[in-house]
Parts: sequence; structure tokens; C-alpha cells
Amino acid sequence: MIHPDATTETAIFAGGCFWCMEPAFDRIPGVVSVTPGYTGGNTRDPSYQEVCSGATGHLEAVRISFDPRQVSYRELLEVFWRNIDPTTKNRQFCDFGTQYQTAIFYTNEDQRKAAEASKKELEQSRPWPIATQLRSANLFYPAEEYHHQYYRKNPLNYQRYHEGCGRRGRLKELWGE
Repeated sequence: MIHPDATTETAIFAGGCFWCMEPAFDRIPGVVSVTPGYTGGNTRDPSYQEVCSGATGHLEAVRISFDPRQVSYRELLEVFWRNIDPTTKNRQFCDFGTQYQTAIFYTNEDQRKAAEASKKELEQSRPWPIATQLRSANLFYPAEEYHHQYYRKNPLNYQRYHEGCGRRGRLKELWGE
């Protein structure tokens, strides 16, 4: 495991349920940590229940600490796109609500430019409109501890949820194998 230091950078992606986004990034060499949480809203230090109400303006998201010498931001963008349905607004698979809107929260100008280019390439290469937003990052609130590494702590529940939501089938339909 890499230890965070001055050479790490941060990426923040909202891809629907943060339980399902965490494993996609966890497996990438160069990723130091993946933290589920909430961002984009105006409620300070929200709880899961508050975010689920849809009243906070926050989205479920993951904050990724990564070593850019081992994995580029551009590569993380590719992983993000391939793990979401970018055509839907306020929904990802079986989860409905504003908290499930997809978004890329850029942390600096280079990330903004990379995210814009990535989205433009996707819009030009696919026949469907892209609902995913690009937004400047603001405060990120880590989720309650029981959400962290949920797929490892509760593998059977996670698998039932992941499969039951139709995620795998829809991703295959959108992106192929």
C-alpha cells in the first residue's frame, strides 16, 4: 500500500451509490485510498439519512487519493465512466433521487480541462446524451464508518444489492464487455 504524502492528488466522483463506486477504484495500482462520502450540497456535516432525504443537495461520492506517478487522472476518469450510466439524471440503476446524480468534481484547472475533454470525447463517440455534471469540488464529508469498505465488510449484502440493481447488465449494455 502506498502511503499518502505530498505526491498524492485527490479526485472526487459521484457515481450513484458509493458502495458500488468504491471497489472499482480500490483495485487500481496507484490508488492510495477511496473514501465514500457526501459533497456538492449546502448542509454541513450531513448524515446518511439526511442525504437520502434529498434535501441536503449533496450527492453520494467517493474521494480518491492517488499517486499520479502510478495512475493518471485521465485513467481514473475512464474507470469512472465505465462504472456509471451517464445517460440518467437523479438515478443510477435502481437508486432514485438527487443524491444519485452523477458528477465529476474537479479539484483544479488541469482536472477541469481533463474532465471536459473526457466528456466531450464520450459525447462524440456515443449516440446518447450525457447527463453527468462537471462541478468544482467543495467540501467533502466522509460517510459514516459502516459505509467504508462496505463491499468487503458485508460481501453477501453487497453482492445482492449490486446484482439486484441491474448494474452489471446495464453497464454491459452501455460499454460492452
